[in-house]
Amino acid sequence: MLFVLLITGTANAQNSKIDSLKKELSLHTKKDTTRVNLLNALAFSHFSSDIAKSLEYLGEAETIAESIDFKKGKGRSIYIRGITEAIQSNFDQALRHYNEALKLYINIDFKQGVANCNNAIAITYKNKGDLRKSITYLKKAISIEEEIGGKNLSAALINLGSVYQYLGEFDKAVLPLKKALSIAKVDDNEQRVAYSLNNLGTVYTDQGNYPLALEHYRESLYINEKLSDSLGIANNLLNMGQIYKTQKNYNKAMNCYERSLEINKRINSKQGVSALLNDIGIIYEENGDYGSALDHYVDALDISKQIGVKSDVPYILNNIGGVYLTLEDYVAANQNFTESKKISEEVESKEALCGAYIGLAKSDAGQNNYNRALDNALKAQKISKTYGFLDYQKEALEILSRIYKATGNYKYALQSYQEFKMLNDSLFNKENIEKIAQIEYEYKYKQALDSANIRELKLTKTVLATSQDLARSNQNLLWAVIGILLISILLGSMIFYQKFRNIKVKNHNIITEQKLLRSQMNPHFVFNSLSVLQGMILNQEEKKSAQYLSKFSRLLRITLENSRDKMVLLSQELTAVENYMALQNLENDSYEFSIAIDEGIDGSLFKIPPMLIQPFIENAIEHAFVNQKEERKIEMHLKYLEGELICLIKDNGIGINSQKKNNGNDKKSLATQITSERLHILSSYFKMKGSVTIEDRTKYNEKGTMVTLVVPYKKLETA
Repeated sequence: MLFVLLITGTANAQNSKIDSLKKELSLHTKKDTTRVNLLNALAFSHFSSDIAKSLEYLGEAETIAESIDFKKGKGRSIYIRGITEAIQSNFDQALRHYNEALKLYINIDFKQGVANCNNAIAITYKNKGDLRKSITYLKKAISIEEEIGGKNLSAALINLGSVYQYLGEFDKAVLPLKKALSIAKVDDNEQRVAYSLNNLGTVYTDQGNYPLALEHYRESLYINEKLSDSLGIANNLLNMGQIYKTQKNYNKAMNCYERSLEINKRINSKQGVSALLNDIGIIYEENGDYGSALDHYVDALDISKQIGVKSDVPYILNNIGGVYLTLEDYVAANQNFTESKKISEEVESKEALCGAYIGLAKSDAGQNNYNRALDNALKAQKISKTYGFLDYQKEALEILSRIYKATGNYKYALQSYQEFKMLNDSLFNKENIEKIAQIEYEYKYKQALDSANIRELKLTKTVLATSQDLARSNQNLLWAVIGILLISILLGSMIFYQKFRNIKVKNHNIITEQKLLRSQMNPHFVFNSLSVLQGMILNQEEKKSAQYLSKFSRLLRITLENSRDKMVLLSQELTAVENYMALQNLENDSYEFSIAIDEGIDGSLFKIPPMLIQPFIENAIEHAFVNQKEERKIEMHLKYLEGELICLIKDNGIGINSQKKNNGNDKKSLATQITSERLHILSSYFKMKGSVTIEDRTKYNEKGTMVTLVVPYKKLETA
């Protein structure tokens, strides 16, 4: 199972991410789009390790998304719910969720979501055995990812390569897998590097290049263990076990299978458990432990039937029937092969059907029912010839020879035996050729290692010779030491200077931020607020004083919380500004304040430095309305133009030019000066323009002052 669209990052990074998300969720209690996104992110981070916790987060996310009509968030929740079903091999339920999410995403034209759903649907059909339908959905996903420059292109390419490899179309498989590997390396996406390596390993396995396949599997396993990717580890171990089984190294194969089985049980991957039980049963059968083989086959069969993966069932039934044939229990063998025949016809599996007919012919012959045995053997021979199943064709000829001989038809018995002998010799030669190719692969692989060792030895000799030459010349050694010392001193001086410069810049940044923090909730404002509160209490205005105290404490808390972080959500900063103005207006409602935000701005997706806007609101209140008691307006407008986040603050007061005349100088306000310094530092840090411009509105034939603040920001990705 290839859930390559899932989590990335090291285990420590993942845990750190989860802790960060939990902290944000605990602070953001408002039931809005931000909380839905946080809940979905936590659900996605837990699905491969704790499905119950994932479902708990999804439940709350879906409820909130439905209540506020947040379609994108609802679609994401449904999509992740599909993943939790798919990982448990509940494929029909998974498809139902994926298709529901797909319809939502199409309606709101969210192309990344559409691509993700197509990819997930394709994986599910692949696991159900419908490979051609899987390819159709994967091509849709790849087309959309290429159109939008999506983040999951390498995932879709990996899945496409896997399906082609499963179909035996190796040339078509290698190209998307190598392309996916290149993209994953450029993106520094270790999980997708691991999956690309694993799938390339399966192609090399099918081509018989086991050393190269094992090298890819081990490299993939190393990355997956570092990432704590349970699904990836289980898949690597399964593939390595199959190579060891082919090489008859049953101890190593069993070790890999059992480790993979333990992981699949832990994550409740029923299809993975079924496949591994079947493979373990094959090892027991090949070692003559038929009781243990049957136990594992039967358990695998029960699970496959339970989860409705019909494509796997006939193969397991054929394995069970084969054990009963060996034990000469022909009735039980016949029952299993008959059931396998029926299901093989339903799922159109010609290979499994051919195996069922071979088994029926053998079990009928064992019961001396030669007419029925002959009919089944001839059907097996026809299918095996039509589809090129050489091993089954050989078995069909062998059983035909036995049937004809038992019924006295010696002419056809001899003819069948001669054809069997020719095909057996051909397959023997083919097997020998494959063994020779395998030996050649191993020889070339060993030769490459030996070549590397020889190069290393030559390099060692060169270094040794160089050292001996240096030893012969003390003068050269002395100059070399002097040169090294001079270079070390020079490099040390450069490093010291760079560190000193960095520390100086950091200190300047800290001092500026501290100045700003002190300027925000200055003692004058705090003293005035407490004086107003004292007056309300003395006047016994209990309700009004309680309301004032509540808003004042909330503003203090928000300001202190925001001051701890370098970046805060735009929505949090706006909340602080609104609380500040509400507190200013509580005494006599003397200011008319409004905030306008353009439609393209989502406060939950933008992060900005804290406490950039409030100082200019405070300046307007303190200085703009000298001797103006009526119609005092402060307007704030947020715009997002050409990649810039712009905040306009207007008032209808006396204007900046009049303020300068009244003050008798052109000195900047403290808040303006500190904010300008801070924006200069932030612009360098974010590599993004940040500036503040203050204009008198008389130049626009209007009254008052206009502040234009270009705010550096970080935009969060939508999931």
